[in-house]
Amino acid sequence: MPEDPEVRGTVLAPPGYPADLERDVVSPTGERYHLRPIRPDDAERLVAFHVRLSTRSTYLRFFRVHPVLSDDEVERFTCVDYRDRLALVVLRDDVLVAVGRFDRTPDTSEAEVAFVVADAHQHHGLARLLLDELARAAWERGITVFVAETLAENRPMIEVFLASGFRVTTSREYDTVSLRFGIEPDEAYRAVLAKREAARRRAAASRDAEGNAGQC
Repeated sequence: MPEDPEVRGTVLAPPGYPADLERDVVSPTGERYHLRPIRPDDAERLVAFHVRLSTRSTYLRFFRVHPVLSDDEVERFTCVDYRDRLALVVLRDDVLVAVGRFDRTPDTSEAEVAFVVADAHQHHGLARLLLDELARAAWERGITVFVAETLAENRPMIEVFLASGFRVTTSREYDTVSLRFGIEPDEAYRAVLAKREAARRRAAASRDAEGNAGQC
């Protein structure tokens, strides 16, 4: 009789789970992470991640003070179809430290994109990594345009979009900035992406060299 996967402690992938989106990554600052699509069993990780966010980080993400996710939010955020709704998580030692997602506008090739990074892991290039991976996955699923809304005071997030390599247009209404951009991987985008990937490879090589030196 085949061994029960629950006995082995493994997790059965949900229907449509895109395992090809899983990979280990290194940030430009040399930290090692694991990137993969979200799964329903990430519910507890997501709740814990949200609780650890500072009040300011949750405010910038949700445009309001939002200290605890509701049960409905947890289910909606962790149960996705991996085509019209996709979320990617970044983990460090099995602890969720960042999450990004896109939601397709029904019957269109346009999707809203959003992401949030744990305070201790901000400025490590994770938002840019998530945007690159989400754009690639969305393009493969027939999505051609990303839209996003952020508070005008959230300059780091706005810079992530503006420095993406995509042609971004912005508009502002009161304290909210709306962004819109096509995600076709054209030559301009591929050139910027190549620089980011090169920086990640250099960081990985540097971290490996430091590790090897420490073993001498």
